[in-house]
Amino acid sequence: MASGSHLIACPDPGAFLAARLPVFDLAAGSLAAVATAVDRFTATWGFGPRSWRLDPERIAAAFSSDRLVRISGIPVSGFAELSGFFAVSDGWVRTHANYPHHRRRLLEALDLPEGADPETVATRLRELTSAEVEERAFAAQAVASAVRTEHEWAATPQGAAAASGVVTTVVHAPTGHPPTSRRSGEPSAVTPLTGIKVLDLTRVIAGPVATRTLALLGAEVLRIDPPFLAEIAVQHLDTGQGKRSAVLDVTSVAGRERWEELCADADVVVTGYRPGALDTLLDHAPAHVVQGRVSAWGRTGPWADRRGFDSIVQAASGIALVEGGEVPGALPAQALDHASGYLLAAGIVDALTGRRSDGCGRTVDVSLARTGSWLLSAPGRSVDPPAVAVPGPGSAVSHGDLVTSRPALSDYEDYPFPARPWGEDPAVWAAST
Repeated sequence: MASGSHLIACPDPGAFLAARLPVFDLAAGSLAAVATAVDRFTATWGFGPRSWRLDPERIAAAFSSDRLVRISGIPVSGFAELSGFFAVSDGWVRTHANYPHHRRRLLEALDLPEGADPETVATRLRELTSAEVEERAFAAQAVASAVRTEHEWAATPQGAAAASGVVTTVVHAPTGHPPTSRRSGEPSAVTPLTGIKVLDLTRVIAGPVATRTLALLGAEVLRIDPPFLAEIAVQHLDTGQGKRSAVLDVTSVAGRERWEELCADADVVVTGYRPGALDTLLDHAPAHVVQGRVSAWGRTGPWADRRGFDSIVQAASGIALVEGGEVPGALPAQALDHASGYLLAAGIVDALTGRRSDGCGRTVDVSLARTGSWLLSAPGRSVDPPAVAVPGPGSAVSHGDLVTSRPALSDYEDYPFPARPWGEDPAVWAAST
């Protein structure tokens, strides 16, 4: 914690995010990381530390926001019909097929026709072992994992890689350039990142949570997506607040030139695809740019290039069996995603603090598997947790027909603006519009 930082500790969280593993501790810790990073940043501008309030109900609502979303009063399912636990010949697997291309690849991996229903998939999976499903999925670029115990996971090379190193890695990239302001506006204690420009190349939850947090703190965030990979509409409504959203084909000559122009003026670029997938986009990134990166399995180990999501990491790492038993279960929220997103945001703010003194960019890395490893090793497990408490209506905010959670940082009543229509903004910085 920065010298002088003042965090008003959470009162007893009660049953918010109740689980066998200390999920609330992970959640509150990730928000505390953001708050103290902001205090370190604002101290360089002469601001004193804020009195940050950590409200258990607001934190729980933000972490379980996908379950609080309502459109015209109707809740929305977070998982598609082929996403979930399935029995196999030697145990269980978990699949993830929320995106159409992942559904298609999963069915290809199982040698099933495109229109196969869940019952057909379940029958097919019972004919295979968990290892066969994993390898078939990997070969087909689908997403599925065996459900392991935590001890089985720890004994694997990928489990050992996930447990190594710190939870948030910040690597200094010396440039030899003198520090420059690079700001188009003056910060305040409430919006310290005013004037900071962020390019957001993330999707699903963890990366969007990180960039949404930067937007909450005053940064201009421009999300860029390829035209051939549409986002899940409700997911974007839940995590797209405070950002503009544009579609850009960087494989075209004009699109690549536009990207290079955007990148030249950016302060931060955040990516959320597999390690290496977007590296060529950053070949000519200016040396002052802070790069934030989130991945499923980390950047080392045999699974570094595999696809993964929170639910898949829970299954592979043993969390699902800790929370379930003979039949696997799940955490009360996509906690690895949300916590990793806040930890990434905190690391980026700290990188911007460092850049103010030396002008150097940094690279900040988090992974869902490393966050999961922390959760599995943390003290405070509960043998018989209470039923999960549902956050009340005061933790939600309405915008027309849409209801979403308020920010997890209770000092803010809402994000700067609701999620804009996906892909409908121009691929330019706001000052250029």
